[in-house]
Amino acid sequence: MEIEVRILEIDQEEFVKEIETLGAQKVGEYFYKRCVYDFHPPQNGKWIRLRTDGRETTLTIKEIIDKDKIDGTRELEITVSDFEKAKNILEELGYSPRDIQENKRVRYLYQDIEIDIDTWPHIPTYVEIEGPDVETVERFLTNLHYSEDKLTTLDVDSIYREIYHVDIDHVPLVFGGDE
Repeated sequence: MEIEVRILEIDQEEFVKEIETLGAQKVGEYFYKRCVYDFHPPQNGKWIRLRTDGRETTLTIKEIIDKDKIDGTRELEITVSDFEKAKNILEELGYSPRDIQENKRVRYLYQDIEIDIDTWPHIPTYVEIEGPDVETVERFLTNLHYSEDKLTTLDVDSIYREIYHVDIDHVPLVFGGDE
């Protein structure tokens, strides 16, 4: 299970100051490219993701168990050696990406918490906080200043659709994709 929560619409500069004051350490900046595939036949709340940051590539099955809980996503993931070859294998198996997505990420670590500042096309920057268990994530949240109405456990697609009303079936989720 993924244990994660997101804080929407952050002021990135202020947020970085706040977490660095707590002792968080920056560990990297990434540019992710991902292909998202539906199962055959499609399964509601379950999909396949092929993702790379140019150094590491993963193939993941993601399933939303309960989008309202911090531990509401199940994930089965492996590392693969080559993004394009994995994409070709999926295509040979009859899968075509329903979506190609990009995002920028700045990652910080604080004890056993991953703090990812994510920038996606067409929506404000947000933070994803992931930890080993619900209690650890909730304890970390108590150290932060944020508005409760900006806290969500929604997945990225749901954030686009339900919060920002972006029709991601017709709007490319790539930078420069609104031409």
